[in-house]
Amino acid sequence: MACFKKQWFTPSEFPRTLQHPLSRPRTHILTVPFFLLSLFLLSASYTTTSNSPKANAATSRLFPFSLNHGLARPPVTFTNSHTVSKSQSRGTFSSVTAAERTHRNSTNRESQVIRDLTSCDIFDGTWVHDDAGPVYQLGSCPFLDDAFNCFKNGRADSEYLKYRWKPHGCQIPRFDGLKMLRMLRGKRLVFVGDSLNRNMWLSLVCALRASLKDKSKIYEVSGRREFRIQGFFSFKFRDYGCSIDFVKSPFLVQEWRMSRKGGTPQRETLRLDMIQASKYQYHNADIIIFNTGHWWNHDKTRNGRNYFQEGNHVYDRLEVSEALRKALKTWAKWVDSKVDSTRTRVFFTGFSASHYRGGQWNSGGKCDGERQPITNESYLAAYPWTMKIVESVIAEMKTPVFYLNITKMTDYRKDGHPSRYRERGVNKGLRMVQDCSHWCLPGIPDSWNELLHATLIAHNHFLTTTNY
Repeated sequence: MACFKKQWFTPSEFPRTLQHPLSRPRTHILTVPFFLLSLFLLSASYTTTSNSPKANAATSRLFPFSLNHGLARPPVTFTNSHTVSKSQSRGTFSSVTAAERTHRNSTNRESQVIRDLTSCDIFDGTWVHDDAGPVYQLGSCPFLDDAFNCFKNGRADSEYLKYRWKPHGCQIPRFDGLKMLRMLRGKRLVFVGDSLNRNMWLSLVCALRASLKDKSKIYEVSGRREFRIQGFFSFKFRDYGCSIDFVKSPFLVQEWRMSRKGGTPQRETLRLDMIQASKYQYHNADIIIFNTGHWWNHDKTRNGRNYFQEGNHVYDRLEVSEALRKALKTWAKWVDSKVDSTRTRVFFTGFSASHYRGGQWNSGGKCDGERQPITNESYLAAYPWTMKIVESVIAEMKTPVFYLNITKMTDYRKDGHPSRYRERGVNKGLRMVQDCSHWCLPGIPDSWNELLHATLIAHNHFLTTTNY
């Protein structure tokens, strides 16, 4: 078997006919399932294809993870001589041997974990009852925002904490905070995006904190006042020399204030051609987890009038879908030019579902009283238009992007939102604005981090057991 240099591949030549697990049109999506197998097939075929310019071109454009993401019949071509059969349904293989062949020196337990992670789409599954409960207990984490701390805000029921995400056909390892801290030793992990990414960031910080015997070994690098002013917050784990940071960037591109003529007050625009500036540089972090989506549904963006700007031009009217595509292309260009993919792993978290009934967030929408997840798939919402655009942009990037597609798994969980327990002391009358977009912590975002944890286990296992 030939030795490869430490290299990742890009997705431009993957077919564009893949379908979503719910049979909706989709674009390319990155998941764990074919990662090890694809690299094994590439290495096995290298000696027979290395002299072929056409084969080399195809090989150099492959992506590290499968793009089928649990799809029904994936016609994924690896090279001219290696094709995944269309009869291999739901992204699984009946005879996956890549992990066994690649990781012969690993323990049986580790090998089993890798085999499980490469045998299915970990984002296609169901919620199962689990009495084990959350990784960190209610009221135990002092770092939670009041907006997400449903227990502190008076929510008495806890059944929503007794579910665990189970992919179809495989098991994922339970979150192991100490193991993850060892994987993150000496590294910087940065979340960049909106308050849903902040939800996930706080969940991870609290889960990692729970694994420490000495809780004083985690400390704030930045204060809350600094976050309000600069949009940056960071925690450092002293014994592991790693930091878990959050950079507020709800659109990923720059919100801009421009002066009106005649000394009238400034007005805001969104610069679709500029990545949001931050004095806390993060392009060279070891892991960056981006997200965006919810703010593109707000009134000022959905309206699209005199808000979107490119260069000196402010659009009188621009469809929000086109604005999002332009913004994401600006983000993608920045990532491709600034991020060194040989040292930095880039993730993108998908759209987290909301569950307002009887109106939207600003028109009386509610979700209080929900105590169980949705169990019938037919009641799930349509796949978000924002994610279709995200996936199409990711598919054209040079930099590998690990796509955490949490959309379907969150759509089931109408029971996990803060609802009227969004903050302590808020008026609980009929006019209260409920929160049916974010999530209680502990809660659903803990499962997102469990999938991140599983993905890093598979990725790190490959890196430490393969010659480059």
